[in-house]
Amino acid sequence: MINAYETSGTSPTVPFEPLLDDKQAGEMLGLHPKTLQRLARQGEIPAIRIGRYWRFRASSLNAWIELQSSGQPACVGEPAKEIQ
Repeated sequence: MINAYETSGTSPTVPFEPLLDDKQAGEMLGLHPKTLQRLARQGEIPAIRIGRYWRFRASSLNAWIELQSSGQPACVGEPAKEIQ
């Protein structure tokens, strides 16, 4: 009988990455765990649902942050221009 978890002698191309729970991921992102759960439930942040728990890959969160940022520096201290 072949075990479903055995590979055919080749090593996987992607190394295993431990999953973060909502508290750990929230600490990384500076978000409350409930906020992170809501974003995951709405599909706004990459997450994996295992049973009733949400889990997060740090690499996926990092890629998500890169996509969310515009790459533009913030204009702190400059007055906002009025639209005419």
